[in-house]
Amino acid sequence: MELTVAGQRCHIACGGRSFAPSTSRLPFVLVHGAANDGDAWLTVAGSLRATGAAALVPDLPGHGLSGGPALRSIEAIADWLPSLLDALGVEQALLVGHSMGSLVTLECAARHPQRVGGLALLGSSVPMPVADTLLGRASNDPDSVLRLMTEYSLTPRFQLTGGGGHGIWGPGLTLAIMRRSPPGVLAIDLANCQHYQNGLAAAAAVACPTLLLVARRDRMTPRRNLPPLQSALRQVQRVDIDDCGHAMMNEQPQAVVEELLKFALASVAGLSRPAS
Repeated sequence: MELTVAGQRCHIACGGRSFAPSTSRLPFVLVHGAANDGDAWLTVAGSLRATGAAALVPDLPGHGLSGGPALRSIEAIADWLPSLLDALGVEQALLVGHSMGSLVTLECAARHPQRVGGLALLGSSVPMPVADTLLGRASNDPDSVLRLMTEYSLTPRFQLTGGGGHGIWGPGLTLAIMRRSPPGVLAIDLANCQHYQNGLAAAAAVACPTLLLVARRDRMTPRRNLPPLQSALRQVQRVDIDDCGHAMMNEQPQAVVEELLKFALASVAGLSRPAS
């Protein structure tokens, strides 16, 4: 599905089905991370839809099949999300963000609380620092950075056996999606993560129930930053996924789906919200 959002073409995956807003169900809106696009959520979104949930997966501006330039701050992307919901005719959604997308959805929930019925933060860290060497190489040698990101986003076990035991497909999927991002997007996205400093203030302002989904073997985000984030959130539930790396939607998609559904049903009632 393609819509015009903030004057630019936006590609939104909806599983090949027409989408109509429901008065009884909050849709999941899945927001991808740096140098990714909506295909990072392919398995998770398909499994959510198989349960009858609405799962909408946008390519952020300048990413994937969406037009326009990549936005140059977490705050700018956070303010873009309500425009997306307006274009979809959605009053309120359950926002799910991974990595950079978790910063975007966190900031959006703080800035636009009336649009967010629940928040799920996957692979998050506040702040989300990026090494200076990676920031520099993101412009001059982006493929080397993408290879490092892939290696550190997955556990060694999955790198050897992921994707049916062939040792290529699981890690290859993670890398291939990032490699097709437009020139310059990686550097913009990593700079957005590095420069975003409002995370703890945003977390303290979030009013909706929040799921903090943590991969125990995440090597991309500093674990020392999790306790302050967890403490700042008012209504938070933390769930850890064992033997899983940062790219949890690729490595353990069914665990991600199960936790999102449990959160929506128990904490948000997003799949059974009474008509207003």
